[in-house]
Amino acid sequence: MGGPAGSWRRLSDSEGEETASDPQPPLLDHQGAHWKNAVGFWLLGLCNNFSYVVMLSAAHDILSHEKVPGNQSHVDPGPTPTPLNGSSRFDCNSVSTAAVLLADILPTFGIKLLAPLGLHLLPYSPRVLVSGLCAAGSFILVAFSHSVGTSLCGVVLASISSGLGEVTFLSLTAFYPRAVISWWSSGTGGAGLLGALSYLGLTQAGLSPQHTLLSMLGIPVLLLASYFFLLTSPEPQDPGGEEEAEIAAQQPLIGTTASGSKPGSSSGLSLQERWTVFKSLVQYIIPLVLVYFAEYFINQGLFELLFFRNTSLSHAQQYRWYQMLYQAGVFASRSSLHCCRIRYTWALAVLQCLNLAILLADVWFSYLPSIYLVFLIILYEGLLGGAAYVNTFHNIALETSDEHREFAMAAACISDTLGISLSGLLALPLHDFLCHLS
Repeated sequence: MGGPAGSWRRLSDSEGEETASDPQPPLLDHQGAHWKNAVGFWLLGLCNNFSYVVMLSAAHDILSHEKVPGNQSHVDPGPTPTPLNGSSRFDCNSVSTAAVLLADILPTFGIKLLAPLGLHLLPYSPRVLVSGLCAAGSFILVAFSHSVGTSLCGVVLASISSGLGEVTFLSLTAFYPRAVISWWSSGTGGAGLLGALSYLGLTQAGLSPQHTLLSMLGIPVLLLASYFFLLTSPEPQDPGGEEEAEIAAQQPLIGTTASGSKPGSSSGLSLQERWTVFKSLVQYIIPLVLVYFAEYFINQGLFELLFFRNTSLSHAQQYRWYQMLYQAGVFASRSSLHCCRIRYTWALAVLQCLNLAILLADVWFSYLPSIYLVFLIILYEGLLGGAAYVNTFHNIALETSDEHREFAMAAACISDTLGISLSGLLALPLHDFLCHLS
C-alpha cells in the first residue's frame, strides 16, 4: 500500500520486530536505558493521572461538606448519613458528583480537541512544567477552599494538568520503543488505584481531606523529576549517522531544533494527511468512547445513588470504596498487555454497556441484594475499562507508521475524554430526576 493508507500495517507484521546484534557493552547500556525509560513512563503515568483520580474520589466530600469556621475535617459525623434531600428515596447531594466529573474532564476535552492542531509547536519541557504546576495548584486550592465553587476551580486545574500531560506523554511515546506504551498505561492504572486507595485510607484513618490533599503535593514533584532526570534521550528510528542520531534523539525532550527533523515527528503532516489518519483511527475511537461513556456514567451518575443502608459503611465511605475497587480493576487490566492482548475492542464496549444497564436497573428497582455484589460488578467494570484503554493505544501504535504515530496517539486521546464528557452531561439531569422521586 502507498500514501497515507500505507500507514496502517498488519498487527502480525509488527510482532517480533526487535533484533539484537550489538556488542555486549552497548547492549548493557541499552538495557539500562530501557529500564530507565520503562520506570520513567510508569511514574509519568502514575503522577499525571493522580490528581484527576483524587478529585473524583473526593467528589462526594467536595459537594456534601462546605467548610465553615471551626470545621476543617469534612469527615462524616457518624456512620448513618442524613439525607440531603428528604423527599427522595435516595440519599442525594443537592448537586450530582457528575458536576465534579465535568469540572475534571471538560478542560481536558478542550485540550485534547485542540492538541492535534497545534500543540506540537510547543516544546515538551514547557508542557510538562505547566502540567506539574497545575497539579500542585489543584491540591492546594481544593484543600484550602471554603466553598464548592472554589473547590471546582481546583478540580479544573487538575483537569488541565491531566489532559495536557496525557497528550504530551502519549505523543512522546512515538520517539521510544512501543513497549513504553504498556508501562505508561500501567502507571495510569496505578494512579487510579493508589490515588483512590490513598484518599480512602487516609480519610478512614481520621485524617481530614484537607490534610490528605496537602500530603499529596509530592506527586507533582515526582512528575517533574521523572521527566527531567529519569527519561533518557529517545533513540532515532532511522538515523543517517551517529552525530545526526544524537541530535535527533534529544529533540523531543529539549525541543530546541526544527520539529520537522524529528524522527517520527508528525508536525509536517498536511491537513489532508491528518484527516486520512484520523479516519483510520475511527475503528478504535468509537469503541473507546462507548466504553468510557458507560463506565463514567456508572461512576459519577450512579455511584452516589447505589447506597445500601443496611451496612456499617456510611454513604461517603461506600462511595470511596466504589472508586477504589473500580481503580483496582483499571490498574490490573492496564498492566495486563504482556499476557492478554485484545484486537477487537468493540466487544469490551458491548460488555461495558451491559454493566451500565445492570446497575441503572438496580438504581431504579433496587434488586441487587448485597453491596458486595455491587463491589464485584464495579471491579469488573474497571477491568473492562483498563483493557479497552491499553489495547486501543497498543493497536494504534502497531498499525501506524513512524511518521504518523505521534499525531495518531495525540488524536486518539480524544476518545476517552469524549465518552467521559458525554456521560457527565447526561448524568446531571438523571441525578436531578431520580433525586426528586418520592
